[in-house]
Amino acid sequence: MDVEVLGALSVRENGISVVPTAPKPRQVLGLLALHADQVVPVAALVDELWGENPPRSARTTLQTYILQLRELIGIALAAGESERCTAKDILATVPAGYRLETRGGPVDYREFERRAGIGYRAMDAEDYSGAARRLADALSLWKGAALTDIRAGNQIDMEIRRLEESRLCALAQRIDADLSLGRHRELLPELTVLVSRHQMHESLHGQFMLALHRSGRRGEALSVYQRLRATLVSELGLEPSAPLSRLQRSILMARPDALTPAAPAAAAPGSEQLVGRAR
Repeated sequence: MDVEVLGALSVRENGISVVPTAPKPRQVLGLLALHADQVVPVAALVDELWGENPPRSARTTLQTYILQLRELIGIALAAGESERCTAKDILATVPAGYRLETRGGPVDYREFERRAGIGYRAMDAEDYSGAARRLADALSLWKGAALTDIRAGNQIDMEIRRLEESRLCALAQRIDADLSLGRHRELLPELTVLVSRHQMHESLHGQFMLALHRSGRRGEALSVYQRLRATLVSELGLEPSAPLSRLQRSILMARPDALTPAAPAAAAPGSEQLVGRAR
């Protein structure tokens, strides 16, 4: 089974899609796909579908959705010539839940994590060219926002946030690698878009400031800092982090040799770094 969640949901058996068109069965398959080869408790599926106010028929209705998914899987299995398993083997009932069995098939978010891990190790070894290449390769697996075509409930929304944080971490590390390779001018268009989308992400703003300054645009780099500071103060009541403030002072003193990306790659609005400074 081929599972993709880094974009629109795609689950294929024998090359045939088993994704239903109805919204709630799609939610069920989406949550199972996010936990492929792992048990998803019935309680989690009920919470995903109905939140805090499930109907009395929730478990019976969930079983109906599972039967619908198995029917689609059975049709896809019938197209194979040598399959010996059944739809119940692939969408298995286990104590207290269900499990979607991939039988070793590709799962895109696992491949993303594997490729990103190779890129992180290259960064640790100061192999910036290798890190930039490996991390870009990992990020190429993303075809849009995770499960962009699913109406997400509590459980899927939580998983989407986790995946997005992982993507941003890999992206920030890739940009760090590119900055270390002197690609600051090439990064400017990408960073312009990113800081617009992530208006309180300190790492991205620090990288943008650094790229602007190295491109001879010192005033614009300082303006980026001021806009971020105004947003943080207005939205969270916080000043920028100490590393970002040091970067701003270095730009003010025009000391390009002292400039490095200002904040940890995973720093993002609402992250532990921001919370820690609020205490």
